[in-house]
Amino acid sequence: MSVDTITTIAGVATLVAAALALGAALLWLASRVSGTAAGWQDRLVAFLGDQSIWLAWLVVVAATVGSLYYSEVAGFEPCSLCWYQRIALYPLVVILLVGAVTRDRRVARYALPLTIAGAVLALYNYFVQLFPGIEVACSTEVSCSTIDVEAFGWLTLPLMSLVGFAAITVGVLYDRAYRRVEEAPE
Repeated sequence: MSVDTITTIAGVATLVAAALALGAALLWLASRVSGTAAGWQDRLVAFLGDQSIWLAWLVVVAATVGSLYYSEVAGFEPCSLCWYQRIALYPLVVILLVGAVTRDRRVARYALPLTIAGAVLALYNYFVQLFPGIEVACSTEVSCSTIDVEAFGWLTLPLMSLVGFAAITVGVLYDRAYRRVEEAPE
C-alpha cells in the first residue's frame, strides 16, 4: 500500500474518531443542563460499559502503529514535538490494556495526564505548522513546522494526533463514568 493510501485511511479514521469524540463530549456538556440529554448520556454510558476503555485502547494502538509506520516504513523523521507526543502516547498502550483487562477503576488517574499532555503538545505542533514563526521547541534536524503528511489537503499528523488524544480522553472519561455508576450503591 502506498503512503497516500495509508494517509487517506488514517484521515478517514481520524474524521470518524473526531465526530464520535465530539458527539460524546457535546452530549456530556448538554447533560449538565438538560434532563433529556442527561438521560441519553446515562444510556450511552450504560451501552458502552467497559467497552469504552477497550475503544480508547484501540485508538492508542492505531495511533502507535500509524506513528511507527510513518517513521519506520515511510521514512519520515519525526520532529521534536512528534517525539514528545510519542512519549505521551506509547505508555498508554500498556496502561489502557492493563486497565481494561483488570477493570481498574483508577485507570483514568494514570491515563489522563498523558492524554492531556499529548493533546497540548499536538495542538502546539499544529499551531507551529500553521504559523511557523512561533516554533520554539524544535531541536532535531527536522523542523516542527514541516508538513510531510496531509490528508484531504488540510489534515496533518499533529491534527490527527490531537484528535487521537481527544478520542482516547473521551473513552477514558466514559469508562470512569461507567465505573462510578457500577460502584454506586443502589
